[in-house]
Amino acid sequence: MFQKLVRFVLLLVLISNTAFSQKDPKAKAILDGVSQKYQSLKGMKASFEFSDGRMQPRKGEVAIKGEKYRIKLPEQEIFNNGKTVWTFIESGNYKEVTINNASDMGDELTPSSVYNIYKKGYNYRLIGERTENKKILQDIELLAESASAPFKRVILTVDKEQKDLLGWEIYDDQGDMFKYTFTNINTNVDIPNDYFNFDPQQYGKVEIIDLR
Repeated sequence: MFQKLVRFVLLLVLISNTAFSQKDPKAKAILDGVSQKYQSLKGMKASFEFSDGRMQPRKGEVAIKGEKYRIKLPEQEIFNNGKTVWTFIESGNYKEVTINNASDMGDELTPSSVYNIYKKGYNYRLIGERTENKKILQDIELLAESASAPFKRVILTVDKEQKDLLGWEIYDDQGDMFKYTFTNINTNVDIPNDYFNFDPQQYGKVEIIDLR
């Protein structure tokens, strides 16, 4: 009897793991819809709240246009024009900007790459629907296929009707969790390309750290 019970439990585990290793077609349809929408946009702007479980939530703003993005946080601003990334930090009277090639930031999850993260290296499934503020929200879980992936688990929250990505939770290989929640989303914004370039003349005396 004990051996039969063990075999039954192992069979359940095997079935469960096999089912999840397959990519959930329902989740894929949702993610494809979100990805297609954002790839077709002229531009998007939104406010967001960011937290990592250790500090008080911080508020910011983000603008996205294709591979370009710009993030505003307290004392920090990140510009990415698709080729170059500028990270500007201001603390009191001190100002500095660190410059990197966008291609060197490949392992990072960015506002522009999150819409396509599911396409390579992740299994995914729809883990539930819920109603919040009269919106039907869909939560999709992504699990990394590789043990060496920088992000082990990602949960994306999608507005079912509008196909808007409303936020995500990231669990990295160090066991830390980062959460982003979006509000005031405007998906019909014509943003000039210059908006994603850092212009030092607008910021006064800035120390430049060029790592390219």
